[in-house]
Amino acid sequence: MREVTYEQIVDAVKQLCIEANVDLGLDVVRAMQEARKREKSPVADEVLSQLLQNAEIAASERVPMCQDTGMAVFLVELGQDCHIVGGSLYDAINEGVRRGYGDGYLRASIVHDPIQRKNTGDNTPGIVHVELAAGDTCTIHMTAKGFGSENMSRLKMMKPSDGIEGVKAFVLETVRLAGPNACPPVVVGVGLGGNFEMSAYLAKRALFRPIGERNQREDAAQLELALLEQINQLGLGPQGMGGRTTALDVHVELYATHIAGLPVAVNINCHASRHKHVTL
Repeated sequence: MREVTYEQIVDAVKQLCIEANVDLGLDVVRAMQEARKREKSPVADEVLSQLLQNAEIAASERVPMCQDTGMAVFLVELGQDCHIVGGSLYDAINEGVRRGYGDGYLRASIVHDPIQRKNTGDNTPGIVHVELAAGDTCTIHMTAKGFGSENMSRLKMMKPSDGIEGVKAFVLETVRLAGPNACPPVVVGVGLGGNFEMSAYLAKRALFRPIGERNQREDAAQLELALLEQINQLGLGPQGMGGRTTALDVHVELYATHIAGLPVAVNINCHASRHKHVTL
């Protein structure tokens, strides 16, 4: 049994919160650089150039790349032989969020409940998903999820008879309806299968995967590529100003489902696609 302390988690989460907001991932940078090579629209090329410049300024000045510093969402892969000591995992993560958003001068965007809507003042609580894994390590994946894109996400309980073509149509409709509101070029997470809540979780989980990393199943990988091509034919383009680059990537996650169901959820990331991880 290996021990990971409360303070180790707090410190790690603090850094993840800051880095996710000020350092655009290399996978995103490379994807936008490649998109510029394919673009035929001068306006789209200029928008992509400005987004990359914005990322450079954020990294060099250590300031957020976007004023919406997001809701802190975590996927924790907790080894079954890893023992957390000195406090609870959830408390440690929220303390890390509190310190990260405070010390990093990041905007506090969380209200304590959806009715009275009083700001908590420190961007807590975060949302934490825990998956038990083999081994004795604790891997923490973090995304700062802005709500311009989050608000454009959708879920539908489809019928098996709708088939993959029905799934494709729903994903395309979701991206089209999102338009410029999701700050394209977007990354699209698709959760297919499970039940109502599982499909939504799968869609969110898909967004933690680096851009360009395909699903290990060949049919799912081909679905990702087909959706990416069709989305980029919509012509929305960067920031909705037209062009070939509406999406940087599409990630699909699958799970077993009921014989009578075909749940599909679509979760969208904006062009920043902020995701970081650490293994303790």
